Amino acid sequence: MGPTPPPPDQHPSRLQITVWPGPGLAPSRWTLTADPPGGDHPDPAAACAALAAAPRPFAPVPPGTICAQVYGGPQTAAIEGSWAGQPVRATYSRVDGCQTARWNALAAVFQTG
Repeated sequence: MGPTPPPPDQHPSRLQITVWPGPGLAPSRWTLTADPPGGDHPDPAAACAALAAAPRPFAPVPPGTICAQVYGGPQTAAIEGSWAGQPVRATYSRVDGCQTARWNALAAVFQTG
């Protein structure tokens, strides 16, 4: 008998990433998988590393958070799918300091680094 195949991934990570550079502009869309990094994302290893390094990469800014009213740009993004077996549905923008900080933490995911 040959070697035993590895067990199926118990915690699949597959994300659909959409980035809009600005109003009326065509979005970029990628698929990102992990363990090992893959998909059609331009740099899956860097994107997976950014997601792993962020403490709560898919969490929104908590209600009541005071954010600097500094506009970071017109870009918006959405991430949907599953990460480590957990469902993901998150949106991102750069409308204020808190949102821009979330964006910058995942710049490798959005390919804006």
